[in-house]
Amino acid sequence: MTGTRPAVLVVVAGTGTDVGKTWLAARLLEHWRGAGLSVAARKPAQSFSPGEGPTDAEVLGGASGEEPAAVCPPARWYPVAMAPPMAAAALGRPGPSLAALVAELDWPAAAVDVGLVETAGGVRSPQADDGDVVDLVDAVAPDHVVLVADAGLGTINAVRLTVAALAPGPDHRHPDVVLNRYDPSSDLHRRNLAWLRDVDAMTVTALTPDGLGALAERLSSPAVQGTRTILPSLPPTAKRS
Repeated sequence: MTGTRPAVLVVVAGTGTDVGKTWLAARLLEHWRGAGLSVAARKPAQSFSPGEGPTDAEVLGGASGEEPAAVCPPARWYPVAMAPPMAAAALGRPGPSLAALVAELDWPAAAVDVGLVETAGGVRSPQADDGDVVDLVDAVAPDHVVLVADAGLGTINAVRLTVAALAPGPDHRHPDVVLNRYDPSSDLHRRNLAWLRDVDAMTVTALTPDGLGALAERLSSPAVQGTRTILPSLPPTAKRS
């Protein structure tokens, strides 16, 4: 990464596609800006179906106050609805390497309070020819990982599998799980939330207005007292495991 590392760095990942990662990321950015914090959003690569609404970079840029090209480099826009390296191949373009995606995370020269990186697809979805979301998270080394999941049927299985992939060892911190589209009147949603909290001992937020505010404050609270570190440039040929 280049530029100045944000005082707090947050990665937003998901149990799969269309679980609401971009929507949640935009709401977090808006909340932080409303609280007077400076923010920056980054999407290392994005693939999309042309003509089906704004891209993730456009949504995130609208929430963070940045140009979409600053959120995701134009060379990493792939107008095919596939995982980024697969979309690149379908377009006849070279696929990105993990080292290149990390090197292109160009943060502002003046440090921001909170930086947010949104990934594509689920945590085992390829982000580069040589890495998936788990590899990207390891390379970026964020302060927090937010895992977005649906609140309904199949949630416990999806969350358990995803958390195991993100935190394979006892020394790894588990992500903050967010149940999107949560309906407090749904017995299933309430039971899923209780199971993940009480049986699996996970940190889980039900995405209600109050839940969103508490999550945003918890993720950004170190920004007030955090230190800021200048990051060196990563050579394009640097190897990432």
